[in-house]
Formats: sequence, structure tokens, C-alpha cells
Amino acid sequence: MKILVVDDEKLLVKGIKYNLQQEGYQVETAFDGEEAVRLAHDDSIDLILLDVMLPKMDGLSVCRAIRAFSEVPIIMLTAKSEDIDKILGLEYGADDYITKPFNIREVTARIKAILRRINPAPKAEKEKLYTSGDITLDYNFRRIIIGDKVIELTGKEFDLMELFLRNPGKVYTRENLLDIAWGFDYPGDVRTVDVHIRRLREKVEPNPAEPTYIKTKWGVGYYYKKD
Repeated sequence: MKILVVDDEKLLVKGIKYNLQQEGYQVETAFDGEEAVRLAHDDSIDLILLDVMLPKMDGLSVCRAIRAFSEVPIIMLTAKSEDIDKILGLEYGADDYITKPFNIREVTARIKAILRRINPAPKAEKEKLYTSGDITLDYNFRRIIIGDKVIELTGKEFDLMELFLRNPGKVYTRENLLDIAWGFDYPGDVRTVDVHIRRLREKVEPNPAEPTYIKTKWGVGYYYKKD
């Protein structure tokens, strides 16, 4: 597995790189936003640790630029604690965020959790395709197919879509989805769920303003309506 670490604090990058290599990861590094976008075109990159405050091009702009050509998982690193910065990171396509200062064990734990979700270990027990209604989950590429349209998803979007498709009609509260898809120890709040649901609807719904698949149970949460 190869991880791209992007931060302009060279000592911090050196420490992260050392610890990740001890965990068996290959590590590429970048110290500004433009270099990060260039290196992100490497298809062998499995995950990106991306600082928000970068020279030449800030981390949020980098995240948005990468999302134009790749769905590689992105974890934002931010020294800011305001909720708006965390939500903005998710709006721009990030999968997770970690606030500085952080414990390197937390970083490695988050990386492992995301990589497990996008590369689940024994795939032999699970079918490579799963269809519900007119939507098909493609486990090989972690994307969905609607009719003849192939839709690329981020890791978290795929996790949410799988949960909905395998449990049609079941209503999940925001708290349920946060616990199931992000984990019980995730420090975020329920607005994280709303951001991802909106992004998911923008990709899969014919009209996101009037959802066909991912419906809202007002005052409760979200559910998948199978045709």
C-alpha cells in the first residue's frame, strides 16, 4: 500500500513517514499543493494525508482538484478546530479529517480503517456484484452501476450505498449512520452524515432535489426506496 503525505512541516512529514513505514506502507511526500496534485495522478497511491494549510495551493483546493480525476481516499490534516473547516473538507470530497496536534497511533488507526473498508480482506465470501432494484454494487471497483451508467464513489459513499441497498426500507438515523459507517469512536457530528448524503445524491439521483433512491424520513433519518 502506498500513502501520499502532504504537509509543509518537514519535520512532521518525516515523523509520519517513519511511522507509516514501520507499519509496512510505502510513503511518498509532498510539501506544497501543486506538487500534491501532480503526485496524486499516480494510480498506485492508495490514500492521501493532506494538510489544509499549504503553500502554492491550499489543501481544500488540492482536495477538489484531485476529486476531478480520482476517488482515492483523502484524510485532511488541520490545525483548525472550527467545525466549518471540517465540514468544508468533507464538502470538497475528503473522506475523513484529523485535527492537529494528533497522536500518530490515531493517524495509523484511521488509515487502516479506511483501507479495510475499500479493500476488505477475504472477498471470496462476498459476491462481486450485488443488485437491488436498478442499482448494482460493483465490489471489484467499489462503484455502482445504474442502467448503463457507471458511477464512481468515494470509499465512504460506497459504504453508505451498500448499507442502504442491502437494507431497503430500513430507516437509519444520522446517529446510526455515523456509528455504522464511521465507527463508534469517530469524533465528528451528525452534519458529517448530511454532507455525505448530499454528495451521494448528487451522484446517483436523476434529480437530487427530489430523490428517487435515498429518501428522507423527516425528523428521523434516511432510507433506500427499492423500486
